[in-house]
Amino acid sequence: MTPASIMDYRELARRRIPKVLFDYVDGGSYAEATLARNIADFEDLALRQRVLKDVSQIQLGTELFGQKLSMPVVLSPIGMAGMYARRGEAQAAKAARDAGIAMCLSSLAICDAAEVAKAAGAPPWYQLYVIKDRGFTENLLHRLAELGCPVLALTVDLPMPGMRYRDVRSGLFGGGGMATPFKRAWDGITHPDWLIDVMLHGGPHTFGNIAPAIPEARGVMEFWPWVTKNFDPTLTWADVAWIRQHWKGPLVIKGILDPEDAREAVKAGADGIVVSNHGGRQLDGVLSGVRALPPIADAVGDDLTVIMDGGVRSGLDVVKALALGAKACFVGRAWAYAVAARGGPGVAHVLQILRQEMTMAMALTGCTDVKDAGRQLLAG
Repeated sequence: MTPASIMDYRELARRRIPKVLFDYVDGGSYAEATLARNIADFEDLALRQRVLKDVSQIQLGTELFGQKLSMPVVLSPIGMAGMYARRGEAQAAKAARDAGIAMCLSSLAICDAAEVAKAAGAPPWYQLYVIKDRGFTENLLHRLAELGCPVLALTVDLPMPGMRYRDVRSGLFGGGGMATPFKRAWDGITHPDWLIDVMLHGGPHTFGNIAPAIPEARGVMEFWPWVTKNFDPTLTWADVAWIRQHWKGPLVIKGILDPEDAREAVKAGADGIVVSNHGGRQLDGVLSGVRALPPIADAVGDDLTVIMDGGVRSGLDVVKALALGAKACFVGRAWAYAVAARGGPGVAHVLQILRQEMTMAMALTGCTDVKDAGRQLLAG
């Protein structure tokens, strides 16, 4: 199949990687109602088509925290992407850099930040989970600063992991019984391209950024019990000041869904927020990111930079998010599907698709610069 859309890449990824990994990246929590809502609420928004405007020059470029981007898109942090393709995060970061956009590296990446920086030619943004070992977190922040990571995205919507039924059924993180190792082995053997690319040539298979904190885990499959024991549920707004002591660069709070929390982020001195429900992977039944976005954008105004995350499956979705008050979009599953299907070239193609779709949507709404995108682009 010749992929023409992000959802085409989803199908290619489903075919290429083991089911246990596809279910991890594709799935959400509980009944996956919020995961579905993230997509459906974008589909319910109608763009306002305008004609006979001079749209010969479309400007997609923007600036976030002093960094110029060729379009208002950032690769969202995706855990375990290095298990989807050989050194997957490094491949994706290079594709992002070549496309003129940023990547935010997950704490749960297989590749560490230094490897990603070397592959891309520039350090990535970094997504931080705070664990109970504050000394380790402090040292990590200092290492990231020394590397030159330009932005820290503190994720705050995972005081404990969401219940993801697909992962329980697959045996990825607990459950499955004594047959689980045999099922995983068969899953890998029946996906030979992935087996050769990742398992034979893609090691080491550890969480590169936080491996020193989990010496008892031999690999990614032994990691989940450590997560449930060591992610810090005591984290509060007061701890943002502690992070500020050890991080002097731009700070973004990721996981905001309520205007009151957005106002708290302003008071805490954040430079930006990501309106996000963790891709529908935490609390099921909450608002989609795009539904939560307008009142949050209204609540904070120009006090900080608002980024939107969740459900973006096309460049049209990016334009809709900009119209509702976002400065840019985090795009997660789109690049995860692409790297799983075709590695770095797949990510590069998905970014090209997003750019083309954004350009077309801007032209047919009569908007020639993303800085001018507002609610006038939406019908109704």
